[in-house]
Amino acid sequence: VLEFLDGSFSAETAHALAPVLGLNAEALARHVDYEPAPLALDDIERIDLPFDGERVNAWLIRSGDVLLLFDAGFKTEDLVRELKARCGRLPDRVFITHGHPDHVGALTHLLGAGIPVHSPGLPGTIRMKPDDSVNCGPLWVHACDLSGHATPALGFDVDGLEEQVLVTGDALFAGSIGGCGSPVSYRRALDRLREVLTPLPDSTVLLPGHGPATTLAEERQSNPFL
Repeated sequence: VLEFLDGSFSAETAHALAPVLGLNAEALARHVDYEPAPLALDDIERIDLPFDGERVNAWLIRSGDVLLLFDAGFKTEDLVRELKARCGRLPDRVFITHGHPDHVGALTHLLGAGIPVHSPGLPGTIRMKPDDSVNCGPLWVHACDLSGHATPALGFDVDGLEEQVLVTGDALFAGSIGGCGSPVSYRRALDRLREVLTPLPDSTVLLPGHGPATTLAEERQSNPFL
């Protein structure tokens, strides 16, 4: 077990540990090799931004003339440079999943530009609560509670695209979930994911705070936490 925790992966050990940890044994045993299949997303762009030697996502969703941004990166200059290169302008609205520094870096700049910013309750933003909805031209953005890794934290279910889309922030990644600070927050994270994801179709596109986009079908099969 100690070798496993130190990074020496063993499918046999994974099978033994999974029931104790409440994880899916088959998915955990395959986890070391798991990568989701690449997705062709016509109306969605991943903005892959630097964050203290790591990477963090912001997501652009377009529909007609409407341009929405989900999360705001770590440094203002990095996000603004990418927006100028990709769009030539700032977004029409911004939605923030949670208040961790790598997701709100350009928040002050966006607010100063007069852009409506929706969040779980960050200062200066428009507060969204679970089950609240915002109409953005042909799109609707519905908030859901994905607390656990951070509390409060929102996911954003986007209707009006070819496929249903859920922006998960750090609540769910391809093959994993966001780290939780206590057993209570961990249990809350799993409970919230179960409630939010259960009614969604397998074709739902998931846009996480770090790493590649994935689908609910792939995560139901390969994510040991689901």
